[in-house]
Amino acid sequence: MSAAKRRASSVVATLIGDVVGSRAFPDRRALHNRLTSALRTLGDDATDPPALTVGDEFQGTFGTVGHAIDAAFTLRLLLTPDIDIRFGIGWGAITLLDADSGIQDGPGWWAAREAIEWVSAQQEQPGFTQLRTAFRAGTDDGADPHAVNAALMCRDHLLGSLDERSLRLLAGLRAGRSKKELAMVERISASAVSQRAGRAGLDLIVAAADELRQLR
Repeated sequence: MSAAKRRASSVVATLIGDVVGSRAFPDRRALHNRLTSALRTLGDDATDPPALTVGDEFQGTFGTVGHAIDAAFTLRLLLTPDIDIRFGIGWGAITLLDADSGIQDGPGWWAAREAIEWVSAQQEQPGFTQLRTAFRAGTDDGADPHAVNAALMCRDHLLGSLDERSLRLLAGLRAGRSKKELAMVERISASAVSQRAGRAGLDLIVAAADELRQLR
């Protein structure tokens, strides 16, 4: 049992995610397996590792807002472009209601739910179709929601503007692979990788992700 589950109440960063347009997937079992496999990679920084709850929704908790944001970014890179995910991130107290089942409640979860519902509604609005992530605070302490959301909106727009090759390169750069290595995988020149990274802002996205990860 994780540390968060052992405590009756704690303040954490909460993460709720679900698949955009999941009902259109012809093979629901394959979708479930891909999600489960990707979620397993997020356990290192989690207090409660993200796991599927009902259908294609998953939930987890992290010690900092930065780690929750980083987990969302990692998951998007692992699953895009085949599986599109939206996220709600919250910050606040959570309360353990049942130690045996691990059921939790509290402002931290309400904040994350509010955030993901807002994302779902805003995606339908012109100019917001690339939006995938939002943050809400269930307490006055912690990261400034306005500043965090401004950064998340910009990052979502950048990610939504990338083609499949640029997304693969971004995932590789994020994993610490060199442009020379990525060029060999893509069967293009290292110069072409560098030019694409510059035009698409891939190095900037990686640097911004590192900054966001430091949020408390």
